[in-house]
Amino acid sequence: ARGAVRIRERILSVFGLIDRLTDVIGRAIAWLLPVMVAATLIIVVLRYAFSQGAIVLQEGVMYLHAVVFMLGIPYALKEDAHVRVDLLYSRLRPRGRALVDLVGHLLALLPVAAAMVIYSHGYVASSWRILEGSSEVGGIPGVFLLKTLIPLTALLLIVQGVGEIGRCLAQLRSGRG
Repeated sequence: ARGAVRIRERILSVFGLIDRLTDVIGRAIAWLLPVMVAATLIIVVLRYAFSQGAIVLQEGVMYLHAVVFMLGIPYALKEDAHVRVDLLYSRLRPRGRALVDLVGHLLALLPVAAAMVIYSHGYVASSWRILEGSSEVGGIPGVFLLKTLIPLTALLLIVQGVGEIGRCLAQLRSGRG
């Protein structure tokens, strides 16, 4: 019994570590939002007040948007802020919700995230091989870095999905709700 308690405590500490990692990433990327807003404001002022374009700034906003969106997905999952068809889910008790979430994570989230890792590998690798850059003159030479967000996001989703599965199993085992 003592060994089982230790194993359970270790598993719970791993789930806590997963949540903390996702939290750190989510809070860090939140600081990119004011930067993105400021850059967008500068682009508008340059264009309409001075008739000047700013390719680097425009692409910078696109890069920031990609980082915020892609790395924010696991954080949204952790915070239960993701989009869900909520016709029946809201009427379920906590155990019913945990069961629906568990099935969804096992049958949808993990397989889709794994497919993202597998199928994006060649796409990202070929971009890294040529250090793919912007197609715009004077653009940011880091398209390969943007493409890297695809498998990175998928891996972070897998990790957070495992944490969510643990949370669902704990809810189901608790017997409450």
